[in-house]
Amino acid sequence: MPWETSTSEAAAPQREARRPAAPAASAKGAPPSGSLPPIPVASEREARVLVDRLLPANVRDRGAWTEDITRAFVALHMAMTAERLCAAIAVIGQESGFQSDPTVPGLARIVWRQIEQRREKYGIPKAVLDLALLKTSPDGRSYRVRIDALRTEAQMNALYEDLSSEVPGGRALLAGFNPIRTGGPMQVSIAFAEEQVREKPYPYAAPDSVRKEVFTRRGGVYFGIASLLDYPASYGQMIHRFADFNAGRYSSRNAAFQDALARVSGEKLSLDGDLLRYRADGSPAAEASETQRATLSLRSRLNLGEEAILRDLKLEKSLAFEQTPLYLRLYALADSTTGERRPRELIPRIALKSPKITRPLTTEWFAHRVEARFRQCLERGES
Repeated sequence: MPWETSTSEAAAPQREARRPAAPAASAKGAPPSGSLPPIPVASEREARVLVDRLLPANVRDRGAWTEDITRAFVALHMAMTAERLCAAIAVIGQESGFQSDPTVPGLARIVWRQIEQRREKYGIPKAVLDLALLKTSPDGRSYRVRIDALRTEAQMNALYEDLSSEVPGGRALLAGFNPIRTGGPMQVSIAFAEEQVREKPYPYAAPDSVRKEVFTRRGGVYFGIASLLDYPASYGQMIHRFADFNAGRYSSRNAAFQDALARVSGEKLSLDGDLLRYRADGSPAAEASETQRATLSLRSRLNLGEEAILRDLKLEKSLAFEQTPLYLRLYALADSTTGERRPRELIPRIALKSPKITRPLTTEWFAHRVEARFRQCLERGES
């Protein structure tokens, strides 16, 4: 979802975007589980046949979608099982309805509102801005005409780049403010895509801009599948990967950790899957999070010092967190305190907020919607 954020609620804390991308990691050691046995197809040709069968009947350009999905799995060296393929197909269906550059209803209105907010923030006279937007842009149209004609995120991204570089005062008006944080047919995080190309070779010709490549079908599918599946996780159900795709890698595991921590500490915690606070650049903030404070309150019961606790919390975006003394001791306390084994995965409670969202939506809503598509896809594979 573009400009995806969250809003403060009792069970849904504020979040400005999908949290910073975790380093790329291979998912080969931990295949997702589910109803079908993880038996990969033997060849790319067989994979293409399977993908074509799994795609919804109403998908246009089936051959192109089949090719890009298959090539993404090959490039990521992931076994192509019906379950994994259906996971990718379900997310594409939910995020874009198999449109490589999905339209955003009311996009022009959204952009005008945000430009006006920035104008007021920086004290730019309205007459000056209006005159600047009458300037002819690189595509031959004025910026005002281009804004009024906006329909897709790719168009918005191109407009932003032209505005910031061509219009007088554009850099001041838009510095650090490209509202497009996710894009393409899987609405993948652009920050994640930029991290991915630093970690692993991109399978296609080197793009002029990773941001632009996200808006292509091939790039959006590749980066989206990498974000969804190319990391090891010990989840028992695919739905938690769907929640992670929306909220950030390992958010489902971390939300369960927060739930266990709340049981032991007696503190009311936001089950948002973020164990630490983060700066805009993705580094941990100096201010302690509520999860961090609650954990520190249990130092004596955990037999861990503050430095050791913080060291372990910093591993929250990796599988390694599950082997830390903090994780193991906290769950030992939680299980014994409650008299039952506490869940190790839990869908985060996050309310989604975006200029294009007009009704209450949550990460739980997203995960269950994708899960329903996932089940339908598996049924197509079995028919």
